[in-house]
Amino acid sequence: MESYKREFIQFLQSAGVLKFGDFTAKSGRKIPYFINAGMIKTGDEIAKLGEFYAKAYFEKIGKKPSVLYGPAYKGISIAVSAAVALSKEGLNVPFFFNRKEVKDHGEGGVFVGYVPQAGEEVVIVEDVITAGTAIRESMAILSALEGVRVAATFVMVDRKEKGKGEKGAMLEVEEEFGFPVYSVVDVYDIIEYLEEDPANEENVTRIKNYLAVNGAK
Repeated sequence: MESYKREFIQFLQSAGVLKFGDFTAKSGRKIPYFINAGMIKTGDEIAKLGEFYAKAYFEKIGKKPSVLYGPAYKGISIAVSAAVALSKEGLNVPFFFNRKEVKDHGEGGVFVGYVPQAGEEVVIVEDVITAGTAIRESMAILSALEGVRVAATFVMVDRKEKGKGEKGAMLEVEEEFGFPVYSVVDVYDIIEYLEEDPANEENVTRIKNYLAVNGAK
């Protein structure tokens, strides 16, 4: 396993973002592990997370500018921290996020921050994709921006789960909307990391059993 992947998984555990147990995903599936960006609560942690997203951005997109979109609520801090990390490396990009409820006073509208203009490209930054539900919600919101194209999505973890059919949820999103979805690590990286310590045997078994049923074919 590449060293940065191990470092990222260790970071997710130390920050309480990666947990094991019994959880229910947004898709309704009962899952044996959970990725919760909402557990990141300190300046050091959110700064570190932004650095990982920036590294992935440069690796996949390079120095090409875009507008970062962070879906409310967890995507907001990710978008801000990624924008800061990118700026420190010489790429100053704008960011924005949505309101859960449309504001009917003041400046109004559903978006906060920079509003992309026709011809600009947007990169969505999310915490995780399970069945693709959240991304489809984001695309419905972003469809209000005329002439704006979503160029890519970045997530922490590819869960390697099937979406609405037997294909992987991330692949379904790519095929449905026509843009790539990138992740820093995937669930098999997490399994490989856990298998290095025999104390993790139960969690490894539960994740493998879950993937046998819900994993992409």
